[in-house]
Amino acid sequence: MAVTTNDLRNGMTLDLPEGLFAVVEFQHVKPGKGGAFVRTKLKNVRTGAVIERTFRADERVEQAIVEKREMQLLYRDGDEYVFMDSVSYEQLQVPRPVLGEAADYLLDGQSAVLQLYQAAVVGVDLPAAVELGVAQTEPGVQGDRVSGARKPATLETGLVVQVPLFVNPGDRIKVDTRSGEYITRA
Repeated sequence: MAVTTNDLRNGMTLDLPEGLFAVVEFQHVKPGKGGAFVRTKLKNVRTGAVIERTFRADERVEQAIVEKREMQLLYRDGDEYVFMDSVSYEQLQVPRPVLGEAADYLLDGQSAVLQLYQAAVVGVDLPAAVELGVAQTEPGVQGDRVSGARKPATLETGLVVQVPLFVNPGDRIKVDTRSGEYITRA
């Protein structure tokens, strides 16, 4: 569906020749001389890369209607993740590269909101924080209480995060899905 650059809104998804982009920021500019234009900051839906782009006012761009469906991760089948629609019970196989970094935060049985465009998964919306178990980490040394000291911990999904020295294998921790950082013990 074609829209003009005057109709842009934050969060709107555009189908540009370079790929699918979500509008992060936009600003209408009317200089004293010359024609008006729209300065935008766009985020690639698939890669997360942010670009800045300037359009002429009234320039036509293609709007992409991205459907968001809540789905549950049933299981992993090799490099494929099998999701089930919570409403229609339809199953969908998604390759790991399509999920990107979101795969590091997904556990079997967990729900996620998948972004679909023309029946293809283009992204995943995760909650701000997820609870994951610590699979492996070095034990904290008694008496080693340096303030702010960190050690690497491998979580049950394979993700490695820096955690405080008091965290042990088997503990459940909360991890920020935006930055990949330890928040607190659960």
